[in-house]
Amino acid sequence: MAGNEWINGYLEAILDSGAGGSIEDKPTTADLRDSGHFNPTKYFVEEVVTGVDETDLHRTWIKVVATRNTRERSSRLENMCWRIWHLTRKKKQLEWEDLQRSAKRRMEREQGRKDATEDLSEDLSEGEKGDGVGELTHSGETPKKRFQRNSSNLEVWSDDKKEKKLYIVLISLHGLVRGENMELGRDSDTGGQVKYVVELARALAKMPGVYRVDLFTRQVLCPDVDWSYGEPTEMLSSGAEDGDGNEMGESSGAYIVRIPFGPRDKYLRKELLWPYIQEFVDGALVHILNMSKVLGEQIGEGKPIWPYVIHGHYADAGDSAALLSGALNVPMVLTGHSLGRNKLEQLLKQGRQSKEDINSTYKIMRRIEGEELALDAAELVITSTKQEIEEQWGLYDGFDVKLEKVLRARSRRGVNCHGRYMPRMVVIPPGMDFSNVVIQEDTPEVDGELTSLIGGTEGSSPKAIPTIWSEPHKPMILALSRPDPKKNITTLLKAFGECRPLRELANLTLIMGNRDDIDEMTGGNANVLTTVLKMIDKYDLYGLVAYPKHHKQADVPEIYRLAAKTKGVFINPALVEPFGLTLIE
Repeated sequence: MAGNEWINGYLEAILDSGAGGSIEDKPTTADLRDSGHFNPTKYFVEEVVTGVDETDLHRTWIKVVATRNTRERSSRLENMCWRIWHLTRKKKQLEWEDLQRSAKRRMEREQGRKDATEDLSEDLSEGEKGDGVGELTHSGETPKKRFQRNSSNLEVWSDDKKEKKLYIVLISLHGLVRGENMELGRDSDTGGQVKYVVELARALAKMPGVYRVDLFTRQVLCPDVDWSYGEPTEMLSSGAEDGDGNEMGESSGAYIVRIPFGPRDKYLRKELLWPYIQEFVDGALVHILNMSKVLGEQIGEGKPIWPYVIHGHYADAGDSAALLSGALNVPMVLTGHSLGRNKLEQLLKQGRQSKEDINSTYKIMRRIEGEELALDAAELVITSTKQEIEEQWGLYDGFDVKLEKVLRARSRRGVNCHGRYMPRMVVIPPGMDFSNVVIQEDTPEVDGELTSLIGGTEGSSPKAIPTIWSEPHKPMILALSRPDPKKNITTLLKAFGECRPLRELANLTLIMGNRDDIDEMTGGNANVLTTVLKMIDKYDLYGLVAYPKHHKQADVPEIYRLAAKTKGVFINPALVEPFGLTLIE
C-alpha cells in the first residue's frame, strides 16, 4: 500500500457514526443482511478485521501515537486502531490453532493405522508377508472357496456352482449402451467400457450355472440419440439351452435393462448424473424385486431368486451398487475402469486448471466420494495391473496395500482380524486367444472376412479406412481410441511428424471414434480433432496419415488384422490407462 490514510478514514468514519456496542462483537455478513438496517460501525470493523493485514494496522497505530495531541478524538482513534489490530491478531491465532488441531488429528489417524498394521503383522512369518497382492491361491492350495475379507459370504466360482442357476446384475450407467452397432467414440462416455460390459454380460450368461444376467444402464428418450436407447429391455443372448443342451427357462440369458432416471428427454454426460443416482437405485430395486419373484417361479420352487452378486462399473455405478448391495444384503464387486483421485492428481500436475475448476468440470470430489463408498462396500475389486492396486487404489482411504496383505495372511491362518477388513483386490489378465486376430506371415494377401472390407486394389485398406496413403503397402502404425485429451493422440502425431525416417518407413492410422460434425462434439474431443487436423497440415502429412470419420464395431478386428498383415505396430500413447480395452483386444 502507498500509505495508511484510507485506514484512518475508515476509523474516523466509525467514530463519526456514533453507533454503540462493543467492537469485539463482530457481525457476520448474514447478520448485516438479516438485520434490516445498515450499521456502519459493524460494517467497517468487519471489513478491517477480515481484509487488512495486521502490519498495516500496526503502522497506523504508531502513526496515531506519534501525532497525538490533547484532543479526545485522537485518543479514541488510537484506542480504536489498537483494538482492531488486536482482533486481527487474535483471529489469525485462532486460525493457526485450528490448523494445528487438524494436523494433529491427521497424524493421530495415520499413527493409529500404522499401529494397527504393526500390531496385526507382528506375529506373521516372512512367508505370510509376501508381496503377492490379490492372488486367488497360494502355493500348494486349491482355489479358495471364499473371498479373503472378514465376514464375507461371497464364494469364489468353483465347480459346484455349475449345478446352480445364478442371477447376476451388472451396472454401467453412463454412455449409450446397446448390443449391436455400438457408437464407440461418439463422446467421451461411449468408449471401451461400453463394449467391455456388454461382452462381459454375454460371456457370463454362457457360463455353466448362470441363469440370467442383467446389465443395468440409463434409459435415454431423446431425439438427439437413436430410438434403441429408449427401449426398456434388449436381449443380448438367449438362454434357450445350457452348455449341455438342456432347455433353459424363458427368462434366461443376458439382457440390457434400461432404467429411467434424471431428465427423461436429455442425454447427460456422466458428470451430470450424480444428483440422480438415488432415483436410479429406486428403479433398479423395483426391477430386481420383480425379477427375483419371476425367477423364483421358474427355477426357485416359488422362493425368490436374489442376485448372486451386483457388479458396478466406474464410480457412478459403484456408488449405486453399494446402495443396492446394502438394501438387498447381496455381495458387491467393483471395477473402477479409471479412478478420480488418480485423475485429479494428473490434472493438477498438468497445471492447466485449479482444483476448483477441475471439480466444477468433472465433479471430481463427488466422484471420489462415490469411489470411497463403493470401496467400503465391495467384497472384491477387479483390477488390470498391480500398478492400479498399489499406485491408484492406494490413494484411497478405504484401501491400504500393507494392511490388506496383513489381513489376508491372518484370514488364511484363521487369526482374529479385530474387526478390520478390506476388499480383495484381484488382477484379471486379458487371457485372450489371439489366434483369430493375429495374421501369421504365411497368411494369404487377402482372405476370409477381410475381403469384404477391402476396397480398391489388392492389399488396400478396409472401407473404414479411406485409401489416402501414397504408399499403402508400408507398415502401419495404428492407434485406436476416442479423441479424449488423456488418450494423448497428439503426442503420437507430433512424434511421427517430426521424425523423417519414421515417415519414410511407415504410414499412420488414427481411429478416433465416429463423428459427423466436429463443431457438434464435446469440447475436449473437438479440440483434439481440431489439433490433429492442424498438425497434419503443419507437418504436411498428407498421404501418410489416415483418420476416418466412421467405422463399425465389426470393422475393429479387421483393422487390427490389417495392421498385422502390413507387419505394423499398435500404439497406446494414453497418459493414464487403468483398464484399456484396446490393450486386451
